[in-house]
Amino acid sequence: MSDDFPLGLLFGLLLLLICLSAFFSSSETGMMSINRYRLNHQANGGEPAAERVTRLLSRPDRLIGVILIGNNFVNNLAASIATIIAVHYFGEVSGPAIATIILTIAILIFAEVTPKTFAAVKPERIAFPASIALEPLLKILYPFVWLVNMISNGLLRLMGVKHIDGNADSLTRDELRSVVHEAGTLIPHRHRAMLLSILDLENVTVNDIMVPRHEVAGIDLDDDLDSILAQIRTSQHTRVPVYKGDINNIIGMLHLRNAARFLSRQQVTKAAIVQEAREPYFIPESTPLHTQLLNFQQQKRRIGIVVDEYGDVEGLVTLEDILEEIVGEFTTDVAGMQKEIHPQDDGSYVIEGTANIRELNKTLGWQLPIDGPKTLNGLILEHLESFPDGPACLQVGTTRMEIIDVHDKLITSARCWQHARRTLQAV
Repeated sequence: MSDDFPLGLLFGLLLLLICLSAFFSSSETGMMSINRYRLNHQANGGEPAAERVTRLLSRPDRLIGVILIGNNFVNNLAASIATIIAVHYFGEVSGPAIATIILTIAILIFAEVTPKTFAAVKPERIAFPASIALEPLLKILYPFVWLVNMISNGLLRLMGVKHIDGNADSLTRDELRSVVHEAGTLIPHRHRAMLLSILDLENVTVNDIMVPRHEVAGIDLDDDLDSILAQIRTSQHTRVPVYKGDINNIIGMLHLRNAARFLSRQQVTKAAIVQEAREPYFIPESTPLHTQLLNFQQQKRRIGIVVDEYGDVEGLVTLEDILEEIVGEFTTDVAGMQKEIHPQDDGSYVIEGTANIRELNKTLGWQLPIDGPKTLNGLILEHLESFPDGPACLQVGTTRMEIIDVHDKLITSARCWQHARRTLQAV
């Protein structure tokens, strides 16, 4: 047969077939390795190559079918030609074996490992130009592809795969967090922190960030009028709750901008204060932050009263509190955490028992547990499992704590510092 076809032609055809095998191998890897989210972005932007690849990937069974049909065809044809050449040089006895060894090495290096590795590293450089040939080739070979896919899909159904859809890519919240973390310099650090905070909103409730009831600065109508007016004039807050006797008896929320209406009068009455107060807006303590953010928007509110399952007031939360969970503190709160955390010369901190654990973690970069008690006092009592009669020490994770002061069944202050060994113990 080699007499009918010149050896030069056979060698040239064999080289062409190896190149075609490399094309199909790299196309398969490039198509499957391409970044689907970047591809969708480019396709939505109207890039023709991205649109072609998207169409091909919409049915991965057909794409793989046409690639493998082409790849197997050229590989088998190359094997036949290599056998003819080897028989010519080495005879019919040893020629086929030599052809198999040489062709296997050649295809492995030049048509498999090298092109597939390049396609895995640079998928777009392979997938985009390859789609120009694969799309019409799919139409030409469609009857063969359909037959192969029919048999293959039938076998897949027996294995429990009922739907083959190349557009079913989706990310879970944890996977999306990993994508944001791995974005590197593509997303500035500040923006990454904001994106991660948005993803965490669902795991945080208003109870975690609210101002506790003992810190709520409200107007008690049982106080004398002069004290109430002095409180209004010197208040650092824009909106304050108005209640009678006990904070559980909230009458409304007073916007201090509206206080000018009665402060300008010669005779100011408590009834005038109540008249300017808006009906209070109550929030269940277990409401997730992402839900409450939408509720504030729908209700046209900026502040709400947090209540427990019995209707008792637990504290209050503002729109600013939720936004600060995303973007960080807007302003320096001189009345906030800095008054509860007192750095010491030895590197430790004297922290008040009422300090919020989430705020401690954010301020000091610690990893104290936040799925239980909300304050340092509650955390210490939970781990001691009893009320301390006096000074005591314990370790939570990598944080060591020494109780300094106890008053009225409350741990009012503790000295805390970080320790490398992760243990949990009470001394």
